[in-house]
Amino acid sequence: MTLTAQSVHSADKQTVSSRPNRIASIDILRALTMVLMIFVNDLWSLTNIPGWLEHTTADQDGMGLADVVFPAFLFIVGMSIPFAVNNRRKKGDTDLQVVGHILIRAGALLVMGVFLVNGENINEAATGMPRLLWNTLCCISFILIWNAYPSTAKRWLVTGAKVLGFATLLTLAFMYRGGDGETLDRFSTYWWGILGLIGWAYLIGSLIYTFLGKNLTAMVVSWFVLMSLSMASQAGIVPSGYTGPLGNGSLAALTMGGIVISMIYLHFKDRNAEKKMLLIIGSIAALLFVAGFYTNRFWIIAKLGATPPWVLLCSGLTVVAFIFIYWLADMKGKAQWFDFIKPAGTNTLLCYLMPYFSYAVVRVVGIHWPEFMLDGGVGLLKSFLFALLCVVITGWLGKRGVQLKL
Repeated sequence: MTLTAQSVHSADKQTVSSRPNRIASIDILRALTMVLMIFVNDLWSLTNIPGWLEHTTADQDGMGLADVVFPAFLFIVGMSIPFAVNNRRKKGDTDLQVVGHILIRAGALLVMGVFLVNGENINEAATGMPRLLWNTLCCISFILIWNAYPSTAKRWLVTGAKVLGFATLLTLAFMYRGGDGETLDRFSTYWWGILGLIGWAYLIGSLIYTFLGKNLTAMVVSWFVLMSLSMASQAGIVPSGYTGPLGNGSLAALTMGGIVISMIYLHFKDRNAEKKMLLIIGSIAALLFVAGFYTNRFWIIAKLGATPPWVLLCSGLTVVAFIFIYWLADMKGKAQWFDFIKPAGTNTLLCYLMPYFSYAVVRVVGIHWPEFMLDGGVGLLKSFLFALLCVVITGWLGKRGVQLKL
């Protein structure tokens, strides 16, 4: 999403003018994560695929590839926050203005998340439209409202597009009926959805950084507090439902971890001490792995329970991935190797929405894949190529002015 479509996900200008406008490794890591997210989200259509690619069940002690992607994305959201906030300040924004931007971005993600979640629970007959049409209309509305229109666009046209988007969402919410049986649900928050969960984690991390970000120690303590909340929730010390948007602290802890890593990066980058920076960040990754396996003595590794070992191990894996990509792209200058997936890292939210359009097109056109294309290795290749196709379409649309920016 660029965490929120180009805001949080963007490593924009930093407080020191000598720093690059973007850190290639963060964009690349975000792009790779988005490609994997689309890939694993398409695995439902396949048969006879390795179990380690899929989600584990709530009672299993372990995680598959699909269980690592979302926490990695949250961690990357956190890594982008210092750059986004620092960029706002460099432009002259006060803390109050920064908070305003944060609230708008988080609110947009919450809105998108809730609308897409209602699509998952829609009663098509009672609502008067199939789920695919609901999702398509929602995604079109998101683009109309939050597209970064070019400065040359006529003001009346931009205003009209935004009004049309909002009006469509309001109409959909009024028409909505969900659930099964005699009692139908009206439009409601079943849960916040993936985008909504990202929105809450972004909101918490951004607000903490805005007010405490000048002190690395304070941010490390905040990370520790959120991890402690995660453990206390799992231990039953803190009853569920008492912490509001913090949840059990796990998702916010993932984002806070990303913030701390970026702050360490900025500290040593200013001093031209890249090797020392990588050594320290690598040591942190090792500590995360040790802590993850240690806490696994008390709780299982489970995404569905957002358990502490899952948070710690996924954080460690993301840090290791960042170190490798930073070494390859920023230090060795090989960022161009990843240009083919660049749109997924710079126009991330639009890329995330692409599968919703794609599934609708497949249904409308009446495409039926032969069974061999949905089975085993061939099926995995199909899903991977589908993810790359979503990236290509995102890039094509981006060049034509469709750039989601919150």
